[in-house]
Amino acid sequence: MHDQFITLAGRLNKQRQPYATAIIVNRRIPSSGKPGDKAIITHDGQIHGWIGGGCTRGIILKESLLSIRENKPRMVKITPEDVGKDDPNTKLYRMTCQSGGEVDVYIEPVLPKPHIVIFGKSHIAMALSRISVAMDYHVSVIHSGDADGMFDGVQEDMQLSDFSEEILDETSHIVICTQGFGDQEALAAALKTKVPYIAFVSSRKKAQSIFTELRMKGISIDELKKVKTPAGIDLNAKRPEEVAISILAEIIRELRKAESDASGGDDKANVEFNSDAYYLNPVCQIPIEKKTAKHILEYRGEAVYFCCDGCKVKFEADPEKYIPN
Repeated sequence: MHDQFITLAGRLNKQRQPYATAIIVNRRIPSSGKPGDKAIITHDGQIHGWIGGGCTRGIILKESLLSIRENKPRMVKITPEDVGKDDPNTKLYRMTCQSGGEVDVYIEPVLPKPHIVIFGKSHIAMALSRISVAMDYHVSVIHSGDADGMFDGVQEDMQLSDFSEEILDETSHIVICTQGFGDQEALAAALKTKVPYIAFVSSRKKAQSIFTELRMKGISIDELKKVKTPAGIDLNAKRPEEVAISILAEIIRELRKAESDASGGDDKANVEFNSDAYYLNPVCQIPIEKKTAKHILEYRGEAVYFCCDGCKVKFEADPEKYIPN
């Protein structure tokens, strides 16, 4: 089991796929999960491993997906005892399974490192590459002509003619550092992508001149508005390394803002599930994987799925409380 866990984690890391690890750190019988039991939960809601069934499985699925979305680890306690407000370090859930038991589960998200995509082989491009590699980011460099030995440590070093959106993902940030050598071509290629962050290292005057030329080639004003120029936070930077730091500072600010926006709402907020595979338990609002559900009944001609016997009993006692007319 441990070898399978490590192998799957390695494969997901190589594929730059987000996931969460969940491990049981404490339990009170008759909970089926034992300390040390662990699972990997992928961003599409698949659970690989064992962290218990019934209430526990659905709760850990929900909290793992929230953990991935917010990029925050969490401790989760599932107990049959009455629970009050969550304490700062633990999410508390009421165990509704009639069999009882209690478990504490630690969940940690594992997200791919930010992807810095650098167009050009200027001194700023080289400085941005060196600092990004030192930060253990995933770095791709796109350029024209020979660049032998200029970009050590990067994951991709390719010609502009070979550039493909296949190397991009949700973490990608594009920085155009061509500085007079293929500016239009690099910007045109970047604007064809769906990457939300595109920065252009240039003065405003030069950028406007290049934008005018791109408009004449059919690129719309709305598309050009996506480009941040001058690139980076205004630090009055002079040296290439200082400009690179200002750009990375802006990217980090964007990343932290996205994390803050993801966690700024209700911490019990629902996460998105494939409606064909999951059903939201109307009693405890915990997602149930339909193919593994053991507690099902029909109500108003439709199947209703439950994570455990306790929720099913509550629903049968007063179904309109949970599914009103």
